[in-house]
Amino acid sequence: MSEAAQTPPEQDRNADSPAGGTVTTGTLVRDVLAYSAARLGLVVVLAAVILFGGELFGVEVPLIVAALFAVLIALPLSLVLFSRLRKRVNRDIAAVDAQRRADKADLQAKLRGEDRR
Repeated sequence: MSEAAQTPPEQDRNADSPAGGTVTTGTLVRDVLAYSAARLGLVVVLAAVILFGGELFGVEVPLIVAALFAVLIALPLSLVLFSRLRKRVNRDIAAVDAQRRADKADLQAKLRGEDRR
């Protein structure tokens, strides 16, 4: 069995999270924006390489064609290059979702008159 499969979800989720394992919505937004910016930057770099690479060989590549190929190349490449960012975003989403579920359960218990502490 792999080490990741043996690690409890709370322990795995808190490994890279800030401030003692608390993931806030702001942290999630920051990580999603960083991952999105990294992927967009990869597309821009690949499009530039395609455009200027074509010029080196004397071929004029239209911008839309370069952008399309850059997106197609960046899709699988970003899964490999940015796996740490992607995994951090997934952990943050799971942590925020778990907190939301716990808050919802606590609220429902209070509405039923139970005291959950």
